[in-house]
Amino acid sequence: MIKFENVAKRYGDTTVIKDLNMEINDAEIAVLIGPSGCGKTTTLKMINRLIEPSSGAIYINDQNILKADPIELRRNIGYVIQQIGLFPHMTVEQNIGLIPTLKNWPEDKKAARVRELMELVGMPPEEYMNRYPNELSGGQQQRIGVARALAADPDIILMDEPFSALDPLTRAQLQDELFNLQQELHKTIVFVTHDMDEALKLGDRICIMRDGEILQFDTPENLLRHPAHGFVEEFIGKKRMWQQPEYIKAEDIMITNPVKATPNRTLTQALEIMSSSSVDSLIIVDDKNKLLGIVTAKQVRNNANKARRLEEIYERDILSVKLDDSMADILKLMAQNDIGYVPVTDEQGRLRGLITRSSLVNVLGDKYVGEE
Repeated sequence: MIKFENVAKRYGDTTVIKDLNMEINDAEIAVLIGPSGCGKTTTLKMINRLIEPSSGAIYINDQNILKADPIELRRNIGYVIQQIGLFPHMTVEQNIGLIPTLKNWPEDKKAARVRELMELVGMPPEEYMNRYPNELSGGQQQRIGVARALAADPDIILMDEPFSALDPLTRAQLQDELFNLQQELHKTIVFVTHDMDEALKLGDRICIMRDGEILQFDTPENLLRHPAHGFVEEFIGKKRMWQQPEYIKAEDIMITNPVKATPNRTLTQALEIMSSSSVDSLIIVDDKNKLLGIVTAKQVRNNANKARRLEEIYERDILSVKLDDSMADILKLMAQNDIGYVPVTDEQGRLRGLITRSSLVNVLGDKYVGEE
């Protein structure tokens, strides 16, 4: 775990980091983002002491790094930057093996590690290990930069806008590869970017900064759904959540007061409830509001001479979703089962709302048109 405790950074009379308090969990990708000059790169570089804090303390696994040897500290933290920083006079093999060399690894161990990492980042060693950086594309150079950062198997990797200079296709590929690497290696990654799309794609948690302060450090989902500050909402973009259906939950789009009835209602009463509420179906619940099923006006009319109460005719085998199910999954469920509605329940099975095709159209229409 990386912990900032009352950390500040000043240059003369200018304070660029103000009383920073933050904890980054083990094996998570924590993304630092904010407008230019907000202090995100300064924060990153204080972790490996390329920049020394003016006050406060930074801990890695409860050890104060300000008391550690800075050279040894850096050798145990991977570092990837936008400019890549490969040494042009060294081969790919020598670049990746640099830190193991400085740490006096045996040659056979170092060679095996280089080959392992080149395979890991999709660069076959037989083809690339003897090439020089100027013989590689930008994306290939950045893959080697990532491999070099992993060479000594550090627990922490710092990445300062590593993909921002690449073309969009290569950038997207490397983002995917980094995410897949993280799933396999479980490193603690601190990632600086100015691109919110990249932050949402990669971050387990995202730290939004402004003027040297943290405004919100939270999961992508909570940032989108519950921005804690007006600037956070503006910076993310008010409509971004509605462009990310995996982050929109059932509780965001459901009708919160669906028309319902208990199964002991008569068919005549059921028709009257539907008529007065201008609906053609009723959700059936028990006296504790637990979802039981559904009945349509057509079912009621077709059974008018055969049954007296709803308990005799309502449909019990119905699909439902939970409050935190995503809109993407709900739309898929409705399409696959060719249904126009789906009740929403809590963990206890109590009815909390209803999603219909028409309600989806209305909600999305309000978000896209009503905010213009």
